[in-house]
Amino acid sequence: MSFIWFLIIGGIIGWLAGMILGKDIPGGIIGNIIAGIIGAWIGGMLLGSWGPKISDFYIVPAILGSLILVFIVSLIMKSMRKAS
Repeated sequence: MSFIWFLIIGGIIGWLAGMILGKDIPGGIIGNIIAGIIGAWIGGMLLGSWGPKISDFYIVPAILGSLILVFIVSLIMKSMRKAS
């Protein structure tokens, strides 16, 4: 059951990051889950562990890390579209 919560919270965090920035994450719900999980890892590495914790995610660093990840991915996708 812990793994399912991990996926759900990762998806919500990735979705929130996309909504805050107004950018679409490629891959739909799978992309949201991946962005949330990788973003949480980035946020944990850069900002440490603080704030409320839900299912092994510290929410504030996870959202900030996901924002960084979504912004970088959107820049890469934009440059790929221009190159085509």
